[in-house]
Amino acid sequence: MIPLAAAAPPLAEPAPGTGVPGFGTDPWWLIGGKVLAIFVFLVVTVLMTMWIERRVIGRMQLRVGPNRAGPFGLLQGLADGVKLALKEDIVPRQVDKVVFVLAPVMAAVPAFISFIIIPFGPRVSIFGHETALQGTDLPVAVLLVLAMSSMAIYGIVLAGWSSMSPYSLLGGLRSSAQMISYEIAMGLSFVAVFMFAGSMSTSQIVAAQHDKWFVVLLAPSFVVYVITMMGESNRIPFDLPEGEGELVGGFHTEYSSLKFAMFFLAEYINLATLSALATTMFLGGWRAPAPISTVWAGANSGWWPVLWFLIKIFLFIFFFIWLRGTLPRVRYDQLMKLGWKVLMPFSLGWILLVATIRALRNDGYDMRQIVIVAAVAAAVVLVATVIWEMVRGGEGEKEIVPDAAQGPRTDPSAGGFPVPPMDAPHYHGRAREPSRQATIETPSEEVTSGTH
Repeated sequence: MIPLAAAAPPLAEPAPGTGVPGFGTDPWWLIGGKVLAIFVFLVVTVLMTMWIERRVIGRMQLRVGPNRAGPFGLLQGLADGVKLALKEDIVPRQVDKVVFVLAPVMAAVPAFISFIIIPFGPRVSIFGHETALQGTDLPVAVLLVLAMSSMAIYGIVLAGWSSMSPYSLLGGLRSSAQMISYEIAMGLSFVAVFMFAGSMSTSQIVAAQHDKWFVVLLAPSFVVYVITMMGESNRIPFDLPEGEGELVGGFHTEYSSLKFAMFFLAEYINLATLSALATTMFLGGWRAPAPISTVWAGANSGWWPVLWFLIKIFLFIFFFIWLRGTLPRVRYDQLMKLGWKVLMPFSLGWILLVATIRALRNDGYDMRQIVIVAAVAAAVVLVATVIWEMVRGGEGEKEIVPDAAQGPRTDPSAGGFPVPPMDAPHYHGRAREPSRQATIETPSEEVTSGTH
């Protein structure tokens, strides 16, 4: 249990149509200032995250890291942004140009929108006007974040499809499959939080953690969310959509210059958004931890909560970086098995347990100790299951070994580049007629080959 300071002061009456107290009454200049501040914060956070990641991984690998551009290499991210902006924007021939250009925008814009409902702190006075340190809030604010993350996947999938490249297409398809499996588990991890907070509003979820954080009561939900947010971020160990070993660069193989920079920007903004959402949902949001709040009555008032909030966010970002420098990339079958066979069934069972506990609590039973014991036991079971699945890998699965009796296989590049023909002669040991013939003219000769 983490005792914290007293609950936040009561908020103003809800504005018509908002349904959330204290929002919808700010003047236009204050709303514009909040939007500008969030935009600047995200851009600066991306630059700082890039520098921190390179320096931290450099130390982990006994390297120096960036130390030339600016003091301690702090301007390295800015130099990379200028370099990308000045590079030639190459667009391959045969691409769907409209979708090819819109895809990076669809990936970057939702990343910015998601942060508008994240609370940075309590109500403060700005130029004599009392307002919450939050862009806005909605009765279903958390669902807005999930919707925006789903919209960003459209940008990745359309980028792979419009590139007219098999590597990009496979990267986009992997991303969509990964999103479906891990987005569902992430949504299920939030259900227990909604039950305890009684709301989907981010400000009210933070207010519900004034005496104890949900990371204590809902530890299994927190563990599930941490795993799924790694899958949502498309980073190691779950960076299958852009695995350079088999897909060159994945969905953004054909992109360059500012279009590639927008994908890069969206990835790092998602790190900040996922970290901020974890802080809001499970770590008390902007509230100070127990050692500080118990000895300092003003720790959760004024502008100080912004500091606690930023510390929690950058601790999560460091966790992302630590994993990237530590873990290898998992296989795709391990990725999907973890999402569908472990996280989802466990989340459903945990939701049933939480619902039962809440029902007994409403009937007057003291369930605090039972909740803590059940949460710890469930978290241990989940972690043990995940480790077992990762260590076990593909053991016990039947290995497919080609039979020599099937006959000789054709050259994979015989049907053209880069997709081999699935209907080539003697494929799978029996002759087939090519589906069609295509003539490729070269300066020296004409080569006739079957195409897929």
